[in-house]
Amino acid sequence: MLLRSLLHGAGRYAARSSFRNATTALQTHPSITYEQTLLNVPETRVTAIKNGLRVASEDYGIPTCTVGIWIDAGSRFETAQNNGTAHFLEHMAFKSTNKRTQRDLEVQIENLGAHLNAYTSREQTAYYAKCFTKDLPQIVEILSDIIQNTQFNEEEIERERHTILREMDEIENNLQEVTFDHLHATGYQGTPLARSVLGSTENINSIKKADLLKYVGTHYKAPRMVLAAAGGVNHDQLVRLSEEHFGKLKAGYEGEVPDLLPCRFSGSEIRVRDDEMPLAHIALAVESTGWAHADTIPLMVASTIVGNWDRSMAGGAHVASRLGQQSVQYNLCHSYQSFNTCYTDTGLWGTYVVTDRMRIDDAMSAIQDEWCRISTACTDIEVERAKKLFKTNMLLALDGSTPICEDIGRQLLSYGRRLPLHELNARIDAVDAKTVMSAMKQYVYNHCPAIAAVGPIEQLREYNRTRSRMYTITH
Repeated sequence: MLLRSLLHGAGRYAARSSFRNATTALQTHPSITYEQTLLNVPETRVTAIKNGLRVASEDYGIPTCTVGIWIDAGSRFETAQNNGTAHFLEHMAFKSTNKRTQRDLEVQIENLGAHLNAYTSREQTAYYAKCFTKDLPQIVEILSDIIQNTQFNEEEIERERHTILREMDEIENNLQEVTFDHLHATGYQGTPLARSVLGSTENINSIKKADLLKYVGTHYKAPRMVLAAAGGVNHDQLVRLSEEHFGKLKAGYEGEVPDLLPCRFSGSEIRVRDDEMPLAHIALAVESTGWAHADTIPLMVASTIVGNWDRSMAGGAHVASRLGQQSVQYNLCHSYQSFNTCYTDTGLWGTYVVTDRMRIDDAMSAIQDEWCRISTACTDIEVERAKKLFKTNMLLALDGSTPICEDIGRQLLSYGRRLPLHELNARIDAVDAKTVMSAMKQYVYNHCPAIAAVGPIEQLREYNRTRSRMYTITH
């Protein structure tokens, strides 16, 4: 998602009363501008308690809220030997604790009408719940219980081991997930980012209670956590609850402080040929920027210019992107989508395409030609259109307390603050065609790509030929 690859930061300008006043004013005074409304959203309040845990919230004055713990720990912090441990821990979090059996936990959550969820990514782990505002104290206590008091019973570990192995089998049928895992494996080969979040089958079969406890003891530290909430949330109450339930979390390290190892990018390819598959799935990418880099937004705008398209789109041949128009006119593919996946210090900027086996060469040529065109002859008109679409996608992705809460937690871990919407809007407005072309020339034009291809890919050209099309020869 566009938002997932960008938003992260601090503070908003107005309190809840201002937000309500702005909403009323907008209804009665249509002359209020989009920019003015961005200044009148709830303030993001951030407080650090004694052990270093950060508490962040936005109060929208509604009867429901989302609250969760975001942890600066994911598969990138694993080794080849314990890869898969972070995801295994996510599965174990909803089992028995020192206070509750698994049944007690499930019944209590259901009786509250709440929804409990979790996810693991390459750099972060999150546990969160959506509930009624009045039930916030109970939910925060439950979250603290599953973070700090999971028992890791051997019987439950064995049960989840089989669940994860089934999940891995299901993921194998999701060819987009498979292709992107291969893209990381070849683009970041020999580094932690090359490894799958789920881990290898061998590791899942060998992970023991001691491995889980060691990972928790090493990475689940208060300064690496954010208790985030959005919706109907009283920040002062949330701080008191965090001190009560998370105040005993350790802040220090018994041994060496774990460090985020740099992950070098390698221009390379991986091919998984299967002529029995009906369509080819190909991801082509170059190394881009980390979360906080100044060129991230121009690259986002460039990615929006490339756009996305599939055969089910109502616009057909009348889409704005040139690559989309060509896809219709020349039957290049079944679908394509641009992406810019960011990590702390690196990223992947590229395009994922699903096409017929005899259209691979044409589709790849069209994608690379469009990249080169944007790098050398981008127009202000298409940049303005992309900026507006980018803003729309950004705001639509923040529709609801859960995505806002997720955004707060992720931004505080990635940026150390939450970017106000008006600041982000100003950064997008500052981008023009010259800025886009400058960023594209620095990161895309004439750079070595990483390629992952799965399916009937006999027609996929040899790597050096693909590399040679990363620039154009002008006379």
